[in-house]
Amino acid sequence: MAEGKVANSDRAEQREHLSVAATATDGVRVLNPAGEIDHHTGDALRHALDVADTAHPRVVVDLRGVTFMDSSGINVLIAAHHALTRAGGWLRLAAPTDTVMRTLQIVGVDAVIDCHDTLGQALAD
Repeated sequence: MAEGKVANSDRAEQREHLSVAATATDGVRVLNPAGEIDHHTGDALRHALDVADTAHPRVVVDLRGVTFMDSSGINVLIAAHHALTRAGGWLRLAAPTDTVMRTLQIVGVDAVIDCHDTLGQALAD
């Protein structure tokens, strides 16, 4: 394998990494994804958003650490929004970067899921 291909492979692995930390604040599950949300990493967020065993689940996704999101990430958020709403709960998005917010606006997610400038605002409303 050529050295250029190894470097590209290493770089691809870095781009495909997404970590999702979860905490709770006043009964609200707060998810902090960091990295890129795309078809390679969307399952990590999907699993973190799964609160099937929770009555009236309330979830805030703090997007400040997300550097990129494609349609896979949008699909994960929309599916979670529908599932949480059906369960009597809600999903809110907080602190999206300009790049991520632009993606949310282009596809109209910001008109479907509550988006807030800060985590504090998402938790307070």
